[in-house]
Amino acid sequence: MTKATVVGAGKYGSTTAQRIAEWDLVDEVVMTDIVEGLPQGLALDMNESRPVTGHRTLVIGTNDYAATAGSDVVIITAGLPRKPGMSRMDLLEVNAKIVRSVTTEIVNYSPDAVIIVVTNPLDQMTTLVADVSGFPRNRVFGQAGILDSSRFAHFISEKTGADIQTVKAVTLGSHGPTMVPVPSLCRVGDKPLTEVMDAATIEEIVDRTRKGGAEIVGLLKTGSAYYAPSAAAASMARAVIEDSGAEMPVCAWMTGDYGISDVYLGVVAKIGASGVQGIVQLPLTTDERESLVEAATAVKEKVADLNQIDI
Repeated sequence: MTKATVVGAGKYGSTTAQRIAEWDLVDEVVMTDIVEGLPQGLALDMNESRPVTGHRTLVIGTNDYAATAGSDVVIITAGLPRKPGMSRMDLLEVNAKIVRSVTTEIVNYSPDAVIIVVTNPLDQMTTLVADVSGFPRNRVFGQAGILDSSRFAHFISEKTGADIQTVKAVTLGSHGPTMVPVPSLCRVGDKPLTEVMDAATIEEIVDRTRKGGAEIVGLLKTGSAYYAPSAAAASMARAVIEDSGAEMPVCAWMTGDYGISDVYLGVVAKIGASGVQGIVQLPLTTDERESLVEAATAVKEKVADLNQIDI
């Protein structure tokens, strides 16, 4: 039996579970949460949709990690969003405690799983999961690049009027201010982005991409994005489950590619049953490569904050 677990039954987690189920990727999707009745109710609702959608995957809602035992892939969405008045360090401390606890349970029940981290702050949380789990670094990676690249592609399509399926975009680096969109490798149909837009317009879209999550939060007033993020997380899970070797931008452990080592950073990687199978080095411009190195330095500084909190 193949099994995927989603930790956290909020909108992000539940939508991720729904996508994995509707894609019929596994026999069971287990959705666990600390709120009694929440994952059970959502699972029942999803299961009752199966005759309509035509998928067979069963969703199991639970408050007990024992039900997650033997998972092939685990997606961690648990954690709190940043609230007004909450500093970055406040968020780091709260979510670090949650993620540490979750990781311990995952290791206990699914010692051979691949773990995909989506909890923010993404870079620190991915590092924390790797450290706490003791898993090989290739079996722990984070989600951000697929989401950011998708947002970048949408904004390009919106600006040019091009069919979204003909737009190819990629972002590297970190999730947030040190994100590194790569205009030189973006394409609109058979043309490079740089031939379709002037530099000023590209920079405008790059800036909007970096602030993509905040834009949605500002519009919603309460809550944050989950449709695009869940699609990104589910696509990563699919690459693991299908052992596809699909190339996608993820937060992966660096061991020398681009001259960067010992840090989790957003790069394009091949994803399969063992997690990250290898980093794909892209032909970046000098400026893009320098930005990626700067992002790595910034992430290392942020990860150092983990040592300043008591978890």
